[in-house]
Amino acid sequence: MLTEGTKKFFAVIAVVVVTLLGGSRYAQAQYQQPVLAANDTLANVHYDYKWEFYGGLAYSHFDAGPQLTQGANLGGFDAQATRFFTRRWGVMGNVRGYYGTSGVEPNVYDIKGPFVSEHMFLAGPEYRGPSNEHVSMTFHALVGGAYGYFNGATHLDNGTQIDPEVLGLFNNQTTFASAIGGSIDLNRSSRWVFRISPDATLTHFQNSAGEGNLKEQFALSVGVVYRWRRGLK
Repeated sequence: MLTEGTKKFFAVIAVVVVTLLGGSRYAQAQYQQPVLAANDTLANVHYDYKWEFYGGLAYSHFDAGPQLTQGANLGGFDAQATRFFTRRWGVMGNVRGYYGTSGVEPNVYDIKGPFVSEHMFLAGPEYRGPSNEHVSMTFHALVGGAYGYFNGATHLDNGTQIDPEVLGLFNNQTTFASAIGGSIDLNRSSRWVFRISPDATLTHFQNSAGEGNLKEQFALSVGVVYRWRRGLK
């Protein structure tokens, strides 16, 4: 048998438990989950824009001579404009410029690391691959021409121009060029996109002796895209 004091003790505990449980249910009834506004930053991403314009910073590994063992790491710009005719297919025009210094063969003029540059003017088809509201992948195959500038820093102190070929470089020339690659587009809004664009570039520079093959090299650019004029079916 429980003593009177024990009975009172359990009665008090029961009252406390009931009070707490009731209070908890009351608090739960009073609490309402806050309603958060939906994040619609990417909700309006569509791939029915007729135009995409891209500008970015670019890098290319470039061989400025037929026999040079040290390639040139060049930096510059990459500008692209694409006119889409369907949601998948478009035509791209592309201009690139790469600038920097190149290693040369040992020479009696003590010329080291002269300035070189390359400009590419390309066009070709672009295809939009897997895409959703967050990311899109595109692929392109571009052809055109490239102009290489190799004698910008091959002057002696007395102003005498040194033939770039003496240093193992090409002479200034325009030649065939191509870029095969694509892009990974990270949507930041319905119109603005962050783009990473890797390519394998092909050029065919030669020296006066005909030395120089079709050369494959790596190029990469990063920048932003702006989409313009919706309306594709």
